Amino acid sequence: MVKDIHECSFCGEPKAPERPLIAGRDGQICEACTKLAMQIVDNWGRAREDDQLLSPPPVPMKIKDMMDRYIIGQDGAKETLAVAVYNHFKRLAVESIPKQSTIDDDSRVEVDKSNILLLGPSGTGKTLFARTLARIAGVPFVIADATSLTQAGYVGDDVESIIERLLEAADGNVGLAEWGIVYLDEVDKLAKQGASAHGTRDVSGEGVQQALLKLVEGSTVKVASKQGRKHDNKDLSIDTRNILFIAGGAFDGMVELINERGKGDQPSIGFGADMTKISSAKDEVKSYTGVTPGDLKRFGLIPEFIGRFPIVATLDPLTVEDMVAILTQPKDALIKQYQYLFEHEGVELVFSDDALKEIAQKALDMETGARGLRGVLEGLLQRTMFELPSHEGVVRCEVDRDAVLGEGKVEMIFAKEKPSQKKSAG
Repeated sequence: MVKDIHECSFCGEPKAPERPLIAGRDGQICEACTKLAMQIVDNWGRAREDDQLLSPPPVPMKIKDMMDRYIIGQDGAKETLAVAVYNHFKRLAVESIPKQSTIDDDSRVEVDKSNILLLGPSGTGKTLFARTLARIAGVPFVIADATSLTQAGYVGDDVESIIERLLEAADGNVGLAEWGIVYLDEVDKLAKQGASAHGTRDVSGEGVQQALLKLVEGSTVKVASKQGRKHDNKDLSIDTRNILFIAGGAFDGMVELINERGKGDQPSIGFGADMTKISSAKDEVKSYTGVTPGDLKRFGLIPEFIGRFPIVATLDPLTVEDMVAILTQPKDALIKQYQYLFEHEGVELVFSDDALKEIAQKALDMETGARGLRGVLEGLLQRTMFELPSHEGVVRCEVDRDAVLGEGKVEMIFAKEKPSQKKSAG
């Protein structure tokens, strides 16, 4: 041990009562340099974790193919999201490389994060899109209901609670949580209140938009540790710069705003009317395609919030054909789910093409999108599922259009019966 050295071997600061030195074999180190060394070692460990967490993402076409297994139609939105997620993870790969260049180095390029805004009618698959992307990326995923968020100091969830839930989804792994995906549902409900609400506190509207700005753009959030985490007894710091935020909403009334913008300021009647610019009913759009930041601002989102979501993907309203495809084609299609339940009773469940179309039409009439399909099927098959376990020898159940319309019953066919011998459920 060297006894004649009375200064830090790293920074050169002399030993003093307020600056003790830790002596080693060939040198000494002060408290400040010890802390700096700990930070450097911690960064090395984080870099090793990043290498383990961050695997190369699939190419956009592959991402779309994987989404096709779970989501029907919406090809435009799929392409937009596939490219956005692919570029996001390329950005993360760049972020994980230690930066050796200086701020004056022109070769250094900082790639900003591009969060995503999903617009589409209720039941068109916004939440399913976000959940599927997280499954493809293999990162933690949470859904946050924007209507439950409030400004700090009011009853309700503050915006930092979102990150706490993301950390829980990552099983306490800070590095994994910082690569996660957050889906902000019902974000259209945060539109600021109109003039009629003047003078009232906007606890869950514009105020929450303001509170979300830093979180979405990138900030450090302190999260209290919980029992069972490896960092017990101290607060954890979560950097949100690399967390992908996807905001979704139905934005009821947005189509009308787009159509009003399309009509312009020309008078529709009288001598000043420009007959070439008058929009007819058939010219009016019925989807969110072509939505602009100005439309979102008129709807009630503040410009700063809109700017944090540069990528906008729109989902088209579902048709009967879309609903039939949703019923039958995805990996976890509803028809396949019910057929699986019937298989446990040793029974084959069959739907006619006309029955599927009628189920799809009834769900569309409910105006809840694809969510209505399960309700229609439950009501249709409930009596059959109630009676079936009490019958022996049933090998097949047939559902036709009359059964869906309530003008007939689901037919149960028994093993020893001829095809013409059937029994109706109920």
